[in-house]
Amino acid sequence: MKKLRIMVLVHEDLIPPDSIEGMGLEAVAQIRTEFDVCSHLRNLGHDVKPLGVREDLGIIKSTVEDYRPHVCFNLLEEFHGIGCYDQHVVSYLELLKQPYTGSNPRGLTLARDKALTKKILSYHQIPVPKFEVFPQNRAIRRPDWLLFPLVVKSVTEEGSAGISQASVVHNDKQLTDRVEYVHAVLGTAAIAEQYIEGRELYVAMMGNRKLQTFPIWELCLANLPQGTPRIATSRVKWDETYQQKHGIVSQAAADLPQKAEEHIANLCKDIYRSLDLSGYARIDLRLTPDGEVYLLEANPNPQIARGEDFADSAAAGGIEYETLLQKIVTLGLNYEPLGLA
Repeated sequence: MKKLRIMVLVHEDLIPPDSIEGMGLEAVAQIRTEFDVCSHLRNLGHDVKPLGVREDLGIIKSTVEDYRPHVCFNLLEEFHGIGCYDQHVVSYLELLKQPYTGSNPRGLTLARDKALTKKILSYHQIPVPKFEVFPQNRAIRRPDWLLFPLVVKSVTEEGSAGISQASVVHNDKQLTDRVEYVHAVLGTAAIAEQYIEGRELYVAMMGNRKLQTFPIWELCLANLPQGTPRIATSRVKWDETYQQKHGIVSQAAADLPQKAEEHIANLCKDIYRSLDLSGYARIDLRLTPDGEVYLLEANPNPQIARGEDFADSAAAGGIEYETLLQKIVTLGLNYEPLGLA
């Protein structure tokens, strides 16, 4: 294997140490992805240089000129404190003609906007929940065709930011209150979409033109208190005490309906291509009791730490962690910015 110079883009506060020995669990959790990627790329024999970025593109340009990386492993989830600005960093890398890993800027733009994602996929006849967008500083009026219950969340924020059980609303008063909460607390437009009852499925996949899907993963929410909506709230995703109390686990999906796996894999490939994604992504779905599959969200550049859903699903598909990272690097090296146009 050729030794590569790999510049790893991380947030300025998340530059990983050479070793996590002696660090507390909370401190390790903060830099787990960054540490796992850097340490395992070094295990593969590559020369790895983490670069902390907050709000200065100049540091990227100067490091590219001095270090001359073969590829940039992109772990940025924001720029200047704004999540959707990460697409502009990737655009800058393309202007520098610097190969990088993960999604291209167009894929990031399309997938990060939940409403735009659903509009595009509706055109391609891919099932999505009915929805309405409520911009800031405008009257909140629900169209008659949008029926309760609804799930209210930010149009652009990720990681279940601002999502709680109160996000599921059953009348216009609750809808107005939750939309105003999203506007005030998250500072973005809100989207209210049809609540789909069913199983929460995740599909990890990678590729540029030729796509590979990994075994379907499921966020098991069956043990939540009776009457509690089965949605991936912030507590469900990030609160370990809450997860243990209610038996919330993420694991390979079992007992899927006949031919569901093939159908879901093909559907996810259609979603990936429709949104011009590249590199790697995770597709979030709902499988109804009747066997219908709905797209909830498409997540370019998902969490790639060892032990997270993406890596676990890849391992279940026979691809161990270091091999997975090497494949991501190879996809970045082989991606042509104009190749999907």
